Amino acid sequence: MNIRWKLASYSIILFVIGLCIIAGMPMKAHAHGAKIAYTVNMTVEVVATYDNGEPMSDAQFTVYAPDDPANPWLTGVCDDQGHFSFTPDNSVSGTWDVQVRKAGHGDIVHIPIGVSIAKSETAGTFTVMQIVIMSVCVIWGFIGTGLFFMRRKS
Repeated sequence: MNIRWKLASYSIILFVIGLCIIAGMPMKAHAHGAKIAYTVNMTVEVVATYDNGEPMSDAQFTVYAPDDPANPWLTGVCDDQGHFSFTPDNSVSGTWDVQVRKAGHGDIVHIPIGVSIAKSETAGTFTVMQIVIMSVCVIWGFIGTGLFFMRRKS
């Protein structure tokens, strides 16, 4: 067997292994997403929109208190602009969860009330290891493709 054929076959095998590794990593699935923004004063004001900026009018919202996350603390419906507000119980500090849903689309936001925020949340970013593996796979794919087209025909 020719050395180029060996390199080409090894590159294909490594490429498939890399794809299997990447496919096995847990990732966030995105459909027609929703975005929830909030401001906290004496009351919490929430604005729910779709990814394209369209308000989630008449969407159902559910608020969960930190001391009882299994049972809804408050439920209701957003207005025509996707807005609603609520006044949390100041005696209960912790992370309040607000879920907004409409026609199978929605999101949940975690709002810290009465606690210091130690770390900001970033969603949808890749880890350093994922970026390295993706880069190596792309480079190895280019090398394998180049070797494939450079092979001699018998």
